[in-house]
Amino acid sequence: MIVEEIMNTEPYTLAPHNTVREALKLMRDKKVRHVPVVNEELHVVGVITERDIKEALPSSLQDEPPNTAILQEQIANIMIKNPLLGHPLDFVEEVALTFYESKIGCLPIVSGGQLVGIVTTTDLLYTYIELTGATEPGSKIEIRVTDTPGVLFEVTKIFHEHHMNVQSVLVYPDAENAQNKILSIRVKTLNPLAMIEDLRQQGFDVLWPNLPGVSSS
Repeated sequence: MIVEEIMNTEPYTLAPHNTVREALKLMRDKKVRHVPVVNEELHVVGVITERDIKEALPSSLQDEPPNTAILQEQIANIMIKNPLLGHPLDFVEEVALTFYESKIGCLPIVSGGQLVGIVTTTDLLYTYIELTGATEPGSKIEIRVTDTPGVLFEVTKIFHEHHMNVQSVLVYPDAENAQNKILSIRVKTLNPLAMIEDLRQQGFDVLWPNLPGVSSS
């Protein structure tokens, strides 16, 4: 999946000469926390966030009198200059890694030097939820497997034998043993008991659901 599939293509923007008061009003009215700052050519020159404003104000936003001097300041004085930028053809996984490593809350998306969209942590969260199939009826099964070629095929073959659709597959390290992996598989059924029984009979270590009275292999 690439960024242009999940980005907001009509982001609200501000200019460097806009005041802190104007930025605060925009964020409150539109219920956003991150706003790209662009010049007349739509080149991104900064980002202003709710946190930037809170840190600039001497006390809470609600308690500030309307004539507070900082509210008259241009956002160019407090915005994040030279922010990280993304491209519409970037992979979502790469963008998510940028968010994680750089601890940012938004990423302006630029093409041809101009702003064409924005991605936020909320966009990434919604995308993750959709990719995992969590919004659809189903069941999650977690299985500890040895990290060897073909093991995923052996597991999904059992699902195939039960005529079961797989909604998503996540693979992550086993905290207890570096030689193993944990498969988190979401299947389109509300009753996976027969599959779990077959998985255990064929030697797979089913971690979840951990059925009462049934021990893992």
